[in-house]
Amino acid sequence: MQKAVMPWEGLTAPFDYQPRTRLVFGVNAVGRVGEIVRELGAKKILLVTDAGLVAAGHAEHVLKSLAADGVAATVFAKVRENPTTRCVDDCLNVARSAQIEAIIGLGGGSSMDTAKGCNFLLTNGGRVEDYWGVGKATKPMLPLIAIPTTAGTGSECQSAALIADEVTHQKMACLDPKAAARVAILDPALTLSQPPRVTACTGIDAIAHAVETAVTKKRNPLSDMFSHAAFKLLAPNLPHVLENPNDLEARGQMLLGAAYAGTAIENSMLGAAHAAANPLTAHYGIVHGQAVGMLLPHVVRFNAEQDEARRGYGELASAPEIACVSDGLEPAVEALISELQSLLELAKMPASLGDCGVKRHDLPMLAAEAAKQWTANFNPRAVSEKDFLALYEAAF
Repeated sequence: MQKAVMPWEGLTAPFDYQPRTRLVFGVNAVGRVGEIVRELGAKKILLVTDAGLVAAGHAEHVLKSLAADGVAATVFAKVRENPTTRCVDDCLNVARSAQIEAIIGLGGGSSMDTAKGCNFLLTNGGRVEDYWGVGKATKPMLPLIAIPTTAGTGSECQSAALIADEVTHQKMACLDPKAAARVAILDPALTLSQPPRVTACTGIDAIAHAVETAVTKKRNPLSDMFSHAAFKLLAPNLPHVLENPNDLEARGQMLLGAAYAGTAIENSMLGAAHAAANPLTAHYGIVHGQAVGMLLPHVVRFNAEQDEARRGYGELASAPEIACVSDGLEPAVEALISELQSLLELAKMPASLGDCGVKRHDLPMLAAEAAKQWTANFNPRAVSEKDFLALYEAAF
């Protein structure tokens, strides 16, 4: 029986782009935060950050700018990596008592996720679980200003909060346009204080975002533009910041690349590498960037068996001239995989899951959980529990 052809098949993929986040980029741009908060009409804010950034002096820099513009600030500095529902509840208690009018998330993705999670509950009530999914908030949310200090998650350009259940460690993705930051301040100087390990893991994460968004089922001309722009900035500059951590120009390129990759996620989602990474973090505590990095080359090879994904990868490899599509898609994909493996080695990532302490007898359990991850639905090639098991075996 001949398959029915829908009228839009073969046409350019449709999209609906609604930019929600103003980007302010530049060295020492964080000094403008007080001015920006006042432009938003807020006089009392909550600064959500972690103890390390307080110790590094970044929080104090923000607080001085706020004070200079007459903005009163309350600080919540207890953000934890992979924030849980308990962390959000603790932040919420501080926000309620301070009667705030806006929120600033200062740090990596964990700070921004905590700030977004707090914003959901402060303005709409209930529990984090109530917003697991898409568009569950019914009331307006407070203005959020995102100030990333790592070049990784791109959360500053996304409308999602990723919060883990305190007991089960199940990650809940709460997506809502109202949760997106009104303003993202991208200051390369803030990323200089990152330890080498953080630079490596967040950089690999950002690269994985560029690679995965380039081939998902939801990819479209707009997401492609951001995926390619991100990869073109990230792939050449990660070696620079690893070799010379004080290279401010390279730091700026990484920060922009991470933001562009985050914008690509907002428009095309992620795939199997992220689905496979989450159970590794939940059960073994493997840092997200490391987990997704180890799976990424194997997922690329798996997806490249599909014609459309193979072309997507080949075109992505052409962006920073790792390969040229005109020389053939298969060589371009192999060049991309080789580049990813080189970057993982340069970032001193473990060579295998076994090196991270993962037990082989746990692989079926991890595969079952990976198959249930939301991002698996957007992978360009259908990926089953059996496929995830094969991917884990290849990375073991």
